[in-house]
Amino acid sequence: MTNPSVKFDLHTHNEMCGHAIGTIEDYVRSAIEKGLQIIGISDHTPYFHSDQDQPFPRITMAKSGFAQYIEEVLRLKEVYADQIEVLLGIESDFFPESSEVYKQALKEQPFDYVIGSVHFVDNISIFKKGRWDGLTNAQKVKTKENYYSLIEHSARSGLFQILGHIDAMKGYYPEFSSIQVAAIDHTLRVIGEQGVVIEINTSGKTKDSGGWYPADDILERALFHNVGVTFGSDAHHPNRVGDEFEEVQKRLKEIGFKEMNYFINKEKQSIVI
Repeated sequence: MTNPSVKFDLHTHNEMCGHAIGTIEDYVRSAIEKGLQIIGISDHTPYFHSDQDQPFPRITMAKSGFAQYIEEVLRLKEVYADQIEVLLGIESDFFPESSEVYKQALKEQPFDYVIGSVHFVDNISIFKKGRWDGLTNAQKVKTKENYYSLIEHSARSGLFQILGHIDAMKGYYPEFSSIQVAAIDHTLRVIGEQGVVIEINTSGKTKDSGGWYPADDILERALFHNVGVTFGSDAHHPNRVGDEFEEVQKRLKEIGFKEMNYFINKEKQSIVI
């Protein structure tokens, strides 16, 4: 299905994850104020593989809050149905050794889409400042290759409709982008073959790297490999909902993309750009 002139944001967080500001309803209201037709709520899944309800440092929602999260999004979907389409999404970490646990936890729920994001490489957060200190060039290459290997496996997993911020490892280490590896093209080819969509995530502007995830050169290669694209602000504050949507759409058109995607009941929808 193709719809023209739809403004949307599929990647938003809220206070349930422990590191964002505002209620789910705050994000819905902000989307309405900003003229969006579709708002996706996609807070961090609980750490389903952990024995603890909400392990330190509490950067994901508690397992005990999972059902409440779903109920609240579905409630708001009804409350605001005449003003905006509210989609039930979620952002899940990808831990290969625990993928079956996550699959079981997510499959029974009525998600419109699941964003798969790699936040840990070699058991270290991709955003950990100083993780690159003292590494040799060969070690940096290996780290980047490991990152894209995980993203490739997440694309193959069948868990996700969208892959989140696929070069976010540059966030606090801008030099990441200049580490040369063949793995990016290989990973993009797999993503294209699997029919998974990547997001243009505008939260890079809040990190040292600036700009968006991913960088233009990756988007150009994504187009070559027939990878679909979507938009997400990754808002952790209601005022960032829809941030730079028009600019992203314009840049995608310049690169050569003809459409952007979103998902309803895990079915891909398209808008012409």
